[in-house]
Amino acid sequence: MTKKIKTWEPDDFQLEMTTHWSFPKRGKWATHDAKWQGNFSPYIPRNIILRYSQEDDLVLDQFAGGGTTLVEAKLLNRNVIGIDVNDVAIERCKEKTNFHCKETDGLVYIHKGDARNLDIIPDKSVDLICTHPPYADIIKYCEDNPEDMSLMKMNEFLDEMKKVADESYRVLKDDKFCAVLMGDIRRKGHIIPLGFNVMNVFTDAGFRLKEIVIKEQHNCRATGYWKTNSIKYNFLLIAHEYLFIFRK
Repeated sequence: MTKKIKTWEPDDFQLEMTTHWSFPKRGKWATHDAKWQGNFSPYIPRNIILRYSQEDDLVLDQFAGGGTTLVEAKLLNRNVIGIDVNDVAIERCKEKTNFHCKETDGLVYIHKGDARNLDIIPDKSVDLICTHPPYADIIKYCEDNPEDMSLMKMNEFLDEMKKVADESYRVLKDDKFCAVLMGDIRRKGHIIPLGFNVMNVFTDAGFRLKEIVIKEQHNCRATGYWKTNSIKYNFLLIAHEYLFIFRK
């Protein structure tokens, strides 16, 4: 059954104007919720879509996950393709985009597939990419799907991200934008700059770096076990991610 939604936009939304973004409230308008582990705040794709695309444009999220980008694209009258390798993600995306409100008419196409092989999408056909890939093996979204990049160790993950970057470059129209949210990870007390490594993968694929946004993280695990260990072993809790805006 198609849902009818009453609240289709945030009451307090303002377009971000600096390279520091902070959203203490995750956002609960339309069908958004925080039940999908690792999903990003809908304020992020809303800002990206409004700034870097026009109504009726085609948006792509090849790591669709919890469907946040798809919902925002539909709300903002963009057409959107959502791709993911996991059946659970596909079903959630279908559920979250199954709504109707009179203010929006964006079309949603959901497809089970691999971000490294976007063979269903023609060359230079996408107006905007807005995506939030997994962070190597931090949050595992399945147990035994060999195509799921969330199961990969760092070196393999970066090698496979090269294929993601190449496919992103292929399907994106010239002079259009690709937004990628990526954070760093910590191993044995030391930072591994996953964010900048991924940034380099995309620039090596031919993209130009338009912006680097520092996205502040909220509701981090800063109490109990993690707080105690950060003091005991003398390390800082990671409280930011990078939003890279690339231009083709």
